Amino acid sequence: MSAYFVAIGIVSLIYMLLALGLTLQFGLTGLINFGHVGFFAIGAYTSALLSLQGVPLPLSFLAAAIVPGLMALPIGLISLRLRDDYFAIVTLGFSEVVRAVITNARELTGGTQGIPGIPRMYPGLTGLPAQLAVLATVGLVTLAAVWMIVRIARSPFGRMIQAIRDNEVAVKALGKDPARFKVQVLAVGAALAGIASAFYAHYITYIVPDQFIPLVTFYVWMAIIMGGASRISGAVLGTAILMAFLEGSRFVHDFLPGVSEVHMASVRIGIVGLLLIVFVIKRPQGLMGDTTQR
Repeated sequence: MSAYFVAIGIVSLIYMLLALGLTLQFGLTGLINFGHVGFFAIGAYTSALLSLQGVPLPLSFLAAAIVPGLMALPIGLISLRLRDDYFAIVTLGFSEVVRAVITNARELTGGTQGIPGIPRMYPGLTGLPAQLAVLATVGLVTLAAVWMIVRIARSPFGRMIQAIRDNEVAVKALGKDPARFKVQVLAVGAALAGIASAFYAHYITYIVPDQFIPLVTFYVWMAIIMGGASRISGAVLGTAILMAFLEGSRFVHDFLPGVSEVHMASVRIGIVGLLLIVFVIKRPQGLMGDTTQR
């Protein structure tokens, strides 16, 4: 049972890193990124492939951050001048293109068979000690990410991106180029997604394209909306609540006769969608948001 709770903690922290990246992009800058999982997939495959070639894990993790960040630059330069709704569609399409590429590039990615045997982070440890070491590492990286985003939010750069979120026209009137700031934010958020995916790949030790479906992005959006999209603490709290619900609901089917685990998965998605609607209507600012604003 202890190993189970540690595993839940590791996965929760990985999703927390994803939520922090999306908080920076949407909560602080106003970028509607529906393709977050695309950068998550790029980072996972980058780190997995490099580590299988004998590249040390610190370098493969670094590459998992750099490659998605670089991939975000052309996406941003091409599409950030579009309206918000069109940008959301472009990012969603980008994530599906990424999944199609890793599915069909069989010689490189293994296609639908995926990549097994990815090196673990602490090969010298086994069982619960290995999981605790991973948990501590992901926890420290998550704390560093929180610290970094807090520093960004309080810096002149952070005040500029929040001004872009609130009134982009006014920022342009001051002679600033919002697109340049948006591209940088998109790259940083993509790098965080890449780091999260590297942890994911080396913890699970097996990745396939079906692990990187749009539902992952939807879950991250749900987490920041519940917690408060413009609050860093909201990303943390929202992710914790979401993961508690997703894992807790796995046991509900034991008390519901006639409902299988497969059916329960569909019910779970429906409930999450209903919660999203309720939060948008009743508390759009999220649990940690400013109660004076709606």
